[in-house]
Amino acid sequence: MLVIGPEGEQLGVMMRDAALKAADQYGLDLLCVAPNANPPVCKIINYGKHRFDQQKKQKEAKKHQHIVEIKEVQLTPQIGEHDMMVKVKNARRFFEDGNKVKVALRYRGRQMAHQEVGLATMDKFISLVEDVATVEKKPALEGRLLIGILASKTKK
Repeated sequence: MLVIGPEGEQLGVMMRDAALKAADQYGLDLLCVAPNANPPVCKIINYGKHRFDQQKKQKEAKKHQHIVEIKEVQLTPQIGEHDMMVKVKNARRFFEDGNKVKVALRYRGRQMAHQEVGLATMDKFISLVEDVATVEKKPALEGRLLIGILASKTKK
């Protein structure tokens, strides 16, 4: 195996026992960093410090990540103009936070006979938020629900 010293210098190709003895001389550990290489590459390091640094990096990366949630906005086929604007305002706020929005339009009773009204309402909603969102899943009928998913154009 190819052995790299604690300062980054190459100590050459050694057998496993010789590499372990070299690591013991430094008072450090032998870590195999590339086991699939030909020959395998091992490094002499302080394993406790190495593990601590890795955990610190993972913690830092986790702190800066944003989990995308799916928020839901519910509509009806005969929604009023003002009610529609309130729903649009809420959806815009969700998009600013970097979330996705599931738009659900519920048909009740005889409204199923006029599905084109609901489709027109859904298209109007999408057109009102198209400057900040893109359609990820086109509106599709699932039982009595017309469901579409919109995603934010700007990633947060």
